[in-house]
Amino acid sequence: MKIGSDTIAAMNRILFVCHGNICRSVSAQYIMQDLAEKAGKSDEFLIDSAATSAEELGNPIYPPMRRALAAHSVPIGTHTARKLRASDYGTYDLLIGMDQENSFYMHRILKDDPEHKIHFLMEYSDTPDREIEDPWYTRDFEQAYQDILAGCQGLFRSLTSSERRF
Repeated sequence: MKIGSDTIAAMNRILFVCHGNICRSVSAQYIMQDLAEKAGKSDEFLIDSAATSAEELGNPIYPPMRRALAAHSVPIGTHTARKLRASDYGTYDLLIGMDQENSFYMHRILKDDPEHKIHFLMEYSDTPDREIEDPWYTRDFEQAYQDILAGCQGLFRSLTSSERRF
């Protein structure tokens, strides 16, 4: 299906970003897509994910993260990790990182943020100063899922309420 420019303009265009695009950002993508689908608003969203590094390019979602999502009945699509591109800045309304390192590299790849599109996912939660730790290192995929879910729920509420904040 080809999406026309009028359709894209009416959408909430979100790109979730993390280091490798195999754990946190792809989980946020699938969780946010699930929230939109369950609310009957999937046609209002264009959601994708990307990495700041090239380490995992072409790889699928990391199996332990896939299991954490499946344990919570989050539908998982076909995914291959891709790298954030400078052109993504013009395509998306929001570029959502998971931690300070992501933000640093996002600014570097995107050549800064003149339209203030770069945000942290936890900004939309009850703990806005927290970062989402990388479960590749912590091995706590359930905690990563819970943090990502909280951030996505807050972001979804923010985008679908009459008082949008971003």
